[in-house]
Amino acid sequence: MPVNHRGARALLIGAALVVVIAGLKAASEILAPTMMAAFLAILCVPPMRRLQSRGVPEWLALIIVAGVAALIVFLIGVVIGGSIDSFQRELPKYSKRIAELTGGLSTWLDGMGVDLGTEGLADNLNPEKLMGFVGDTLGRVISALSNTILVILTIIFILLEVNGMSRKIRTIMGGPEADLSEFSRGTQQVQTYLAVKTIVSLATGALVAILCFAVGVDFAMLWALLAFLFNFVPNIGSIIAAVPAVLLTLVQYGPGHMAIVAIGYFAINMVIGNAVEPKMLGRRLGLSTLVVFLSMVFWYFVWGPIGMLLSVPMTVIVKILLEHTEDFAWVAVLLGSGAEAEEALERQTAASRRAAESAAE
Repeated sequence: MPVNHRGARALLIGAALVVVIAGLKAASEILAPTMMAAFLAILCVPPMRRLQSRGVPEWLALIIVAGVAALIVFLIGVVIGGSIDSFQRELPKYSKRIAELTGGLSTWLDGMGVDLGTEGLADNLNPEKLMGFVGDTLGRVISALSNTILVILTIIFILLEVNGMSRKIRTIMGGPEADLSEFSRGTQQVQTYLAVKTIVSLATGALVAILCFAVGVDFAMLWALLAFLFNFVPNIGSIIAAVPAVLLTLVQYGPGHMAIVAIGYFAINMVIGNAVEPKMLGRRLGLSTLVVFLSMVFWYFVWGPIGMLLSVPMTVIVKILLEHTEDFAWVAVLLGSGAEAEEALERQTAASRRAAESAAE
């Protein structure tokens, strides 16, 4: 291909990517909850099929699975709503405690000749501003819960279609003899990731709840829920989830208890993140650590917090799609892990050797 044609094609592809990304971002209010529903539906397929294999009718299995999913979402909403209501009632106590802490810190630093400027800090932490923050947070929660109806309905309709999905895909790919092994492999990868991540996140949330209840941190169930949700965010999710609980412990009890909670969070995340989760997941995803981090940043830019939660499965799907294109298979190699690239190189070397031996014969 002439150089100028290659350049024009590269510009065209780049422009198309910009348009696609802008479209994804503009439609985030619809696409983000829809994709979340799609992945939740993928997670719901195995238990639904397990119920059907035990003789439960399809319609009843669907009702059971969808009902459990709706109940979980409802309980999450109850925990969040109750915690926000309690937080509003406790604001005066926290504001007073913050003033005491900043006053003590200011006195200590003044003795060392350092001006902290606590008046501005106290002004920023006054109850009126904190109430405004809580009101804004409550509005965001209500908005998210309104999307829950869309999520649940989408899950139900996807589960209704799941049994006929393979026939539709075979028709698209050329007929009843079409090979769906790669499609099945991709679906299995996403199912495995979501299932393992859910189990690991539940364990993380349970341990955080035990830690917070043991120390006496307010809103222990909220911090456990936060740990569960943010454990789906790669690399930095556990850190984000720990910050509010650690800071609240400082406000409640002081530096000593704060250190206990911080060490507890660190120990939980070290054991879960570096021992349990890698052993359960292994190398099934085939994504490099850098790609996982960059995908989190990219999908957060496109879809916000939901994008962070879905960044890994979304990137796995993109990688599988790219593997089956002639022009962009090299991008899939870049997205993969080093071990996966070595295995692909070994397969290519073996194929070249066999071809050379056949030619020599």
